[in-house]
Amino acid sequence: MKKQLIGIGGLFLIFLLVACGQTNGQVATKKVQVNRGTDKVNKPTNPKIIKDKAMDKSNYNKLTEEEKYVILQKGTEYPHTGKLLNVTDKGTYICKQCNAPLYRSEDKFDGHCGWPSFDDEIEGAVKKLPDADGMRTEIVCSNCGGHLGHVFKGEGFTPKNTRHCVNSISMSFIPAEKS
Repeated sequence: MKKQLIGIGGLFLIFLLVACGQTNGQVATKKVQVNRGTDKVNKPTNPKIIKDKAMDKSNYNKLTEEEKYVILQKGTEYPHTGKLLNVTDKGTYICKQCNAPLYRSEDKFDGHCGWPSFDDEIEGAVKKLPDADGMRTEIVCSNCGGHLGHVFKGEGFTPKNTRHCVNSISMSFIPAEKS
């Protein structure tokens, strides 16, 4: 009985392996070449399909290594080091990666936390997601998904009772035009 089960299991495994190697009823014939002695991999090229501007990452700004660490790898800049922490001018804060407007200067306040704080975002500009730590709520740019920081509620700093704690390095500031 055990031999029959092992035999059936083996046949099932072979069937799965053969089925996984096929795409849309055709056997995949392209192979990936690995250059021996290097980490480079030559992958088959497929035509790039761009459905909208947000998906085309070639339109994004070039990021420094520090910006990549925070925006792409969800890092955090050191407190009290960000260039936008003490900016009090009128204007708009935009995403460093894709230039999407995120926050208005009138929503900025001193959260005494070491990072720029806002009690509101431009409508639809920021997505709120459960953080990997299971305790906080992460905020990302709705357009490109770049990490901005975290949002906290119930602290009582403003009448809106919300604090978007944002890494300066995730944003750029566009001053309002002077009239």
